[in-house]
Amino acid sequence: MKLSIIVPFHKGIHFLEDCFESIRDQGLTGYETVLVLDHVKEDLGELIRSYEDINIRTIELNEPVSHDRKFGNKAAEENLKGHSGVAASRNAGLLAAQGEYVYFLDSDDYIINGTLPMLLKEAQEQGADFTYGRKASTWFRRKVYLAALDEKNLEEAIEEEQDQTEQIEQQEASVQLEQLEEAVQLEETEIQVKLTKKQKRIFKIQQQFEDADIENILTMRKAEAYYNLFVSRKGLRNVSVLGVLFSRNFLNQHEIEFDESLIFFSDAPFMLKALDLAVVTSFVEEAIYIKRRHNDPIHYPSLSQLKASDRFEEYIRTYKNTKQSIENNHVLTKYLEDKFITYYTRTYAPRLRRSENEVWRKEHFTIMQECMKEVDPNIIASLKGYKKRIVRSLLKGDIKKTRMHVNIRLGLKKYKRIKKNKRVFSYYLYLKHFIKMPMKENWVICESFFGKSYSDSPKYIYEYLCKNYPGKYRFIWVVNKRTKIPYGPTKVKRFSIRYSYYMARCKYNIFNVRQPEWFKKRAGNVFLETWHGTPLKKLVFDQEEVMGASPLYKAQFYKQSRVWDYLVSANRFSSEVFKSAFLFDKEMLEYGYPRNDILHSPDKEELAAAIKKKLGIPEGKKTILYAPTWRDDEYYGRGEYKFALKLDLRLLKKELGDGYAVLLRTHYFIADALDVTGLEGFAYNVSKYDDISELYLISDMLITDYSSVFFDYANLKRPILFYTYDLDKYRDMLRGFYMNIETEVPGPLLYTSEEVVEAIRNIDDINEEYKLKYDEFYERFCSLEDGHAAENVAKKVFKL
Repeated sequence: MKLSIIVPFHKGIHFLEDCFESIRDQGLTGYETVLVLDHVKEDLGELIRSYEDINIRTIELNEPVSHDRKFGNKAAEENLKGHSGVAASRNAGLLAAQGEYVYFLDSDDYIINGTLPMLLKEAQEQGADFTYGRKASTWFRRKVYLAALDEKNLEEAIEEEQDQTEQIEQQEASVQLEQLEEAVQLEETEIQVKLTKKQKRIFKIQQQFEDADIENILTMRKAEAYYNLFVSRKGLRNVSVLGVLFSRNFLNQHEIEFDESLIFFSDAPFMLKALDLAVVTSFVEEAIYIKRRHNDPIHYPSLSQLKASDRFEEYIRTYKNTKQSIENNHVLTKYLEDKFITYYTRTYAPRLRRSENEVWRKEHFTIMQECMKEVDPNIIASLKGYKKRIVRSLLKGDIKKTRMHVNIRLGLKKYKRIKKNKRVFSYYLYLKHFIKMPMKENWVICESFFGKSYSDSPKYIYEYLCKNYPGKYRFIWVVNKRTKIPYGPTKVKRFSIRYSYYMARCKYNIFNVRQPEWFKKRAGNVFLETWHGTPLKKLVFDQEEVMGASPLYKAQFYKQSRVWDYLVSANRFSSEVFKSAFLFDKEMLEYGYPRNDILHSPDKEELAAAIKKKLGIPEGKKTILYAPTWRDDEYYGRGEYKFALKLDLRLLKKELGDGYAVLLRTHYFIADALDVTGLEGFAYNVSKYDDISELYLISDMLITDYSSVFFDYANLKRPILFYTYDLDKYRDMLRGFYMNIETEVPGPLLYTSEEVVEAIRNIDDINEEYKLKYDEFYERFCSLEDGHAAENVAKKVFKL
């Protein structure tokens, strides 16, 4: 048998299907898939039967688990409970493997088509001890990732994912790769000038081998392997066996196996020992391993997302044992010591100031000192600036001086951030000063759509309280633009210093979106989350994929929703969805949305006439509101989405212009401005109009796609058309829906502008056709709305 593919599995069957599918598409023969079941609770029977063609052989780990870990959160503890770990699983797979070569493939990852045949061919031709390809990372499942490759070449896709991953890693970890230029001083030659930056670094590594010959191809390949698989990887955690095809005879001959006592760093000792002992290595640039990052760290955390209180001890043990195992390899030892110094200066040192646990300044400091004393003095002598200062003070055991250097360093970095970004200073004042001030019992802060407007349910709750309890509360409204707000509240801009001040001191928060991540709930604080719509599209933890601009969305949302005390729901359907999607377990207020009270107002006709007059809409014309949502995969940056208008407004004007006016209202996330040049008197861009509820009131008809606006608009029992030109993509790839949009919505699905025109012309027939379905929809989603939601919510939350 040529190959054994070793796949450890503990949890997450939805990941495993992509893994198996990528094996199937390799086009291999003469191989086996060794699936190591590590205390699995999910039923894999049906899935395994459907992939019989990839020759799955299962190995079960049922022995008692020896790990006794203290993790930083309950989710981590639960996810590793009864889990032997990836090291034990891979060792079991190695023991059972029958192939000449072995390849480790994590169950949550996948490989690009043709990767394994290319690696096998190269390994056999070169007689390599191991052969490896490239590694890329993504947040997306295989179907989505491969679809993206249809629109761009593979190289661009890998570079894009790597850029995004690096940005995320800057938020998650402080370990950075020490620049290799500091390691070895070599004179530039004409040959070196022609080399790429990467080739220069590999050349420097090669020059450190004893008796190295620049023409020796084996030496050059070994230096390349050192660089690609160790030197270029950030820290020890990112040294990995993934994407590497090993000769099983090579591993057996040198008794290379995983240390089962390690959870976070088990790959590093294995890979470094292989690098040390390998004679022949080979690289296949076209062979791509895809590491899938987890966007749900609550239910399916990856190892990198877990935080253990004894992670430091494991790092030190890994470093010491690895260094001992490669002690005769001065090149690898030198770069291992480089990484240790980087760990000390970038990861450990900030703990001396930031951590409240004295262990970092006592026991751990002593351990770091002992390790640093074993580092090559020449490496320490080559250090410069801050690194040199804190390493020297560590060697002297001077904790006071070390902390001083760290404090100065971190202080300067913070000063630079504050100088560059006023938001950082605002947050600093919030954390260091404002939350230490007494909380004001009658202060209320309101925010709608991140301060973009005075609108939505917070507006109607605010107006109810001001009208019925004048002078009882002091209100602060978050608005980023000049806005006329009745009853004279204090107005602040989001993320300003005043914003941070009031966020710290107000007892009550009324928001319809998420609050900033840095907000800390104080004793006695009451947080009312009104949310902003009945969901059609799957939300947060009900989404398998997060296709938006922030892949950390689920982790961020979980943290933010733990703060909420009350959550407003418009119907029982929403209540069940919110419990699942938000993992919300506090009090649900099923009163309907306060923003919809206006739709049940006894004087709504008079209000509508006044709004139409304000917008300049001609009397006698019927009004169509077109309110599409954003597309998750089309964005400029976090919270800024692209939108291209697909509805042909010029066709609508030509066919319907005499009797209709169209109001264009995009989602508040959309950054693009709509161009209505040439459509004056027919199309009105009301995207910046604060209150969409008022736009509902003046609209005779709604056209939307997958936006939640139709749930609210249905309160009026007026016609709704669904312009769903990209239904298949949106439903099957981007989001998924909570209902069958083709059978349950109260209006027709239309796919072209011509169909939209035809539907408007025949709106009376459509009303009759959908009457029964509309009545059922209204009962399910609108029956709780009675025009008193603001009153009911206010009385409940404010104990009135």
